Amino acid sequence: MSVHFTETNTTQKYHLIKDKKTWQKAQSYCREKHTDLISGTKQLLDGEVEKVMDSDYKYPYIGLFRDTWRWSDGNSFSFRHWNNDFISQQPNSDRCAVTVFDDGGRWKNENCDKRKPFICYDDNVILIKEKMNWEDALYYCRDHHHDLVTIANMDDQRLIQDKVKEASTDYVWMGLRFTCTLDFWFWVSDEVVSYKNWASNPPMDDCDMSGAMETRGNHQWYKRNDAEKLNFICSKE
Repeated sequence: MSVHFTETNTTQKYHLIKDKKTWQKAQSYCREKHTDLISGTKQLLDGEVEKVMDSDYKYPYIGLFRDTWRWSDGNSFSFRHWNNDFISQQPNSDRCAVTVFDDGGRWKNENCDKRKPFICYDDNVILIKEKMNWEDALYYCRDHHHDLVTIANMDDQRLIQDKVKEASTDYVWMGLRFTCTLDFWFWVSDEVVSYKNWASNPPMDDCDMSGAMETRGNHQWYKRNDAEKLNFICSKE
């Protein structure tokens, strides 16, 4: 059974998992229960990370593994923060990274099969790979998370389009809906539709339509019939 250093709540982003696992099993656990292993310097240098650390559980796994050293969540951060022993160790394949908090947070490479504690992180959005029509997706998000996702700006767009690459459908539902009665598109979160990324301006005379993002290509928005069963993106707050 996994034991967390602090009680999990809806606002906590980082989680120290004391149940020691190999790197690969740690990655699978984080992806199932949270978002992924902690990845990238922005997260590792976040002061909130140290708050979940425990001096009895040193050297937790992070999301960096050797295949020309890549991050678990797919990010392409090039900055490295290895300790002084790294060059002499000359790591080969099957090496993964731990962070050493009593050495200024520097990184050390270890054999991926060693069982260690690890740090997971949570995003504010989550891809649900189940296939549902738009209405069922809406209620699923509201029952299990917060709501179907709203995309209010380019930063939101970039975040979501990174997530949808893992979808099993050609499109994913967003919280964008068309009302025939009032003849306009709206976000179910009550946000005004100011930022737009339509592939082409959808006609304003179709009922039973909602907005979906393509999972390949340019990740533009398309109108889709509400009855289609697609993956979808939920917001967590």
